Amino acid sequence: MPAKLAKKTPSKSVNLVNKKPFTKKQLLDVYSQMSLLRRFEEKAATMYQQGKIGGFCHLYIGQEAVVTGIRSAGRADDDQITSYRCHAHAIACGVEPEQVMAELMGKETGISKGKGGSMHMFEPSKHFWGGHGIVAAQVPLGAGLAFASKYRGEDRASFAYIGDGAMNGGQVYETFNMAALWKLPVVFVIENNQYAMGTSTKRGSAGEFYKRAEPFGIPAKRVDGMDFFEVHAATTEALKHVRAGKGPYLLEMDTYRYRGHSMSDPAKYRTRDEVDDVKKERDPIEALAELLGKEYGVKDDELKKLDKASKETVNVATEKAMSASAPDAREMWTDVLPENGGQD
Repeated sequence: MPAKLAKKTPSKSVNLVNKKPFTKKQLLDVYSQMSLLRRFEEKAATMYQQGKIGGFCHLYIGQEAVVTGIRSAGRADDDQITSYRCHAHAIACGVEPEQVMAELMGKETGISKGKGGSMHMFEPSKHFWGGHGIVAAQVPLGAGLAFASKYRGEDRASFAYIGDGAMNGGQVYETFNMAALWKLPVVFVIENNQYAMGTSTKRGSAGEFYKRAEPFGIPAKRVDGMDFFEVHAATTEALKHVRAGKGPYLLEMDTYRYRGHSMSDPAKYRTRDEVDDVKKERDPIEALAELLGKEYGVKDDELKKLDKASKETVNVATEKAMSASAPDAREMWTDVLPENGGQD
């Protein structure tokens, strides 16, 4: 088992219907991916505490099954756009961990050349469109990506990730309206990790998020976002809908972040027992590890080996990022305004 994770016995994750499409090798790859995302974020936390990373830094620890399950169900050319909790999304889209870590450290080898930092990562070649620092601003942009795809006659879906704190923003519902009217191929993904910036969803939001799609005629589903299989199955269903030209779909992922809203948040608005209980009962990596052992006969040593490989990948990425140079001062003026008539 991976270190520092409490053992548990999963319930929903052993659903044989949802498990059917996967081979042992595929699930070991999923385990490796989720392990990599967690070890990367843990290392980012350490580098932040050591002063190697500055500014804001929002971690994804605990939510790994969401982006991993979605990416496993979609295609590599599906567009992805999210908020500022974006490190894991970038890596899941194929951005190298070294490039993400270098960006966190403000180095020239970073994915945004060291100018974006934690909250602004982009790689159009991987169909990853950020990383956006303005709450809910990515939602209309995600619909715009879907509009472009439909306008060009391309068979491509767009995933617009939304935090629970952003679900009270007006532009979210303006976007729902347009997406429904124009039948855009967009999947709205609410990553409901139970807390916005220090405020629980129960204190700050009325009703249930997924039901907010109903007035627009958008089909929606609430999903166990701590269960890779549930996420994969729900995403597969949503993609079948949008690829058939039936318009948008909404998925509310019931997930949980183990750390504070950002590295500067001590998270005193919840108890340690609450966090520990979620880790013990719902941790997505432990659930998959337990299933691999019971259903596929995978030994603990094999999982430890995969987890060790993830740590080594992250350590190498960190060493390379630390040895990279800071951007040249002239880099401040690049990628700001279009030059040569907008040809660059």
